[in-house]
Amino acid sequence: MAVRGSDDLEERMEEEEPELRVSPAEEMPADGPAEDDIGPETEPDPLLLPWDRFSAWLHCICVVGFDLELGQAVEVIYPHHSKLSEKEKTSICYLSFPDSNSGCLGDTQFCFRFRQAASRKSSLGCFLDHVDRDAPVCLKKDQGHFYGYVYFRQVRDKSLKRGYFQKSLVLISKLPYVTFFHSLLKLIAPEYFEKQEPCLEAACNDIDRWPTPCPGKILTLPIMGVVMKLRIPTCYDKPGTSQLIQSITSDSLVSIVLPTVHEVDLFRCFYPVFFHIQMLWELVLLGEALVVMAPSPAESSDTVLALVSCIAPLRYCSDFRPYFTIHDSEFKEYTTRTQAPPSVILGVTNPFFAKTLQHWPHIIRIGDMKQTGEMAKQMKVKKLKNLKTLDSKPGVYSAYKPFLNKDEEILKQLQKGVQQKRPSAAQNAILRRYFLELTQSFIIPLERYVASLMPLQKSIAPWKSPPQLKPFVQEEFMKTLEKAGPQLTSRLKGDWIGLYRQFLKSPNFDGWFRNRRKEMMQKLEALHLEALCDENLQQRVQKHTEVETVDLVLKLKDKLAQAEREQLPVRAGTLAKLQAHIDSVILSLPEDLRGILHKPASP
Repeated sequence: MAVRGSDDLEERMEEEEPELRVSPAEEMPADGPAEDDIGPETEPDPLLLPWDRFSAWLHCICVVGFDLELGQAVEVIYPHHSKLSEKEKTSICYLSFPDSNSGCLGDTQFCFRFRQAASRKSSLGCFLDHVDRDAPVCLKKDQGHFYGYVYFRQVRDKSLKRGYFQKSLVLISKLPYVTFFHSLLKLIAPEYFEKQEPCLEAACNDIDRWPTPCPGKILTLPIMGVVMKLRIPTCYDKPGTSQLIQSITSDSLVSIVLPTVHEVDLFRCFYPVFFHIQMLWELVLLGEALVVMAPSPAESSDTVLALVSCIAPLRYCSDFRPYFTIHDSEFKEYTTRTQAPPSVILGVTNPFFAKTLQHWPHIIRIGDMKQTGEMAKQMKVKKLKNLKTLDSKPGVYSAYKPFLNKDEEILKQLQKGVQQKRPSAAQNAILRRYFLELTQSFIIPLERYVASLMPLQKSIAPWKSPPQLKPFVQEEFMKTLEKAGPQLTSRLKGDWIGLYRQFLKSPNFDGWFRNRRKEMMQKLEALHLEALCDENLQQRVQKHTEVETVDLVLKLKDKLAQAEREQLPVRAGTLAKLQAHIDSVILSLPEDLRGILHKPASP
């Protein structure tokens, strides 16, 4: 995540009272490689095999049609060697079509997310792990789920028994690049509906010539005679900024420049429930069970994705389904009344859910998203008992009482924008910046406290195991909030302590802390490796027997292999220097021992 604070990890520092109140977005460090170091373009990797580049972007492309006898069915899977389990095919079939009540005539785009088969293995293994390593946490590959990006067409056709042509082109991927894949579908799908499978084959061959989706690099992607240019963000980017070089828009060969690969229009999505944006932020932050009831899959999926992204750069760690149907394999699991609703955000369109999910604590009813000149008038949170059907008025139905006081300034700013007909992109930027600063004001105190759990660098000794991290103690953290709490960067008043206590019980805290703990342990290992590298190994082994020296070399080789495997954040040249030290020690040993030690380290 963008909140890294690596300087704090190397050496605990005294906390100082800031003299000025600053924007939390300005306070966050943006350590990492400079843009110039990354390079402007990616070169295709010669080690990749046919379809490996395609697999880096997509698992497969499916065509789902409607059969009068069979119902929805997968008609084509491309490339033909792509594997989908029967359960995965069933999920794709039902999720690729809008519910019949949606009345989606013409072309509709939306996305869904479903569990992958438990037995499935990654096709590229760890080959592309470096691609994932530098991505922000919210853009890492989804390990347990697939995304489905849908282009659905329904048009009248009297030659068909049903009277309608109904078909979906679906991109299946592990990557959450919703804006990019929807843009890609707008190029591929209309051509496919006109020219059928040869067009699909040509598109897949184009994709298999693309560079891998490497964060930080400006990518040029030719597809169907068009050239797309984009940049995938990195975890080192300054939060809230787009790093795409604007000058590339003058490139005569580039047809489409995407300023973002993943962000949805927050203002458009939250417009129907505008007065409750701050409460919705709290509900998402705390991992509360939420259901979005919308008139179409497009509005359902956009709203769920907006909710998930409103706590960025924090990753939403619970399950979320942008479009969920009664045929979903998790339907019974998520709608049972025998236990409390799970920590999940569901997007639904079927009126059946108004009754089935009536026991859920928080329900968002979204009406038509077509923006009018007037702001939504409904300001009060409605009682759940008033939600009878999917035809109920738009609004938020919940008994939740927010911990923080309502921020009237952001509401006035956006209301004024509506009255003055400020462009939607500007409204979206204001709202995204607001959510970013709110989340960072909340997370900075946690970052500071967690950084203090790191042992001092001087306690790292080369010939001892790395020291342990201190445990996270909730009450100790709470004590730090009095002087170094969110009041330093946020104007909002309210029960911040209560919000933190609830957050510490949530899946979002668990996921965030696991990730930070892993990063800090890797940093400790890296510092330990650097300390070893600075030692005189030859001088050290002179005091040991041959058996002890062999044992030491084997341990160092294992440590070196681990560092390469986990890509530890060591100083440049550290691994090569340590390897040279090890080789020099091996050469000083008798020849019979050298053969043993030159065997590869354990994987």
